[in-house]
Amino acid sequence: MPTAAVLLAEGAEEMETVISVDVLRRGGIDVNLVGVGGSDPVLCSRNVKIVPDTTLEEAKKSAPYDVVVMPGGLNGAKNLAASPEVKQLLETQMKNEKLIAAVCAAPIALVSHEVKPGSSVTSHPSVKGKMEEGGYKYIEERVVTDDKLITSRGPGTSFEFALKIVETLQGKEKADSLVEPMLLKL
Repeated sequence: MPTAAVLLAEGAEEMETVISVDVLRRGGIDVNLVGVGGSDPVLCSRNVKIVPDTTLEEAKKSAPYDVVVMPGGLNGAKNLAASPEVKQLLETQMKNEKLIAAVCAAPIALVSHEVKPGSSVTSHPSVKGKMEEGGYKYIEERVVTDDKLITSRGPGTSFEFALKIVETLQGKEKADSLVEPMLLKL
């Protein structure tokens, strides 16, 4: 069974976090919701508290994962970008040629941790400039895949983002099989 670590930092965007975890689990991926700041409930961008499954310190012991997912939310993204432990985990992913996925403002963590500069990416429009300044090729599409990097734009693209991860790890047939039961209109 493929494995995923979804990083949950203070200020994360709730929809991007929960939709990613839910869709990946529906897609047969073993998901760990990882508290970047520890095991306490995390206050997200819209004042929803989410309890992580494990800590980043513990999660790093199981690295690499088939995918590390970084939800956005501006403050959550800033916390991901500032974390040396997140940098270590992303370096492990790259060294082992595993997937890294980031949505909304979270791609700024790619810039700060020097993850695959020069890659094609997308993000929330508010951080487009940072991505371009960081040396990334910016594409205004809902989901962009470049080799082992998947990026997306925001809460409204969360299902497409998560389904692209499922498709990459489990195949298009598996990803497509999730659409009808969730009554998604893509």
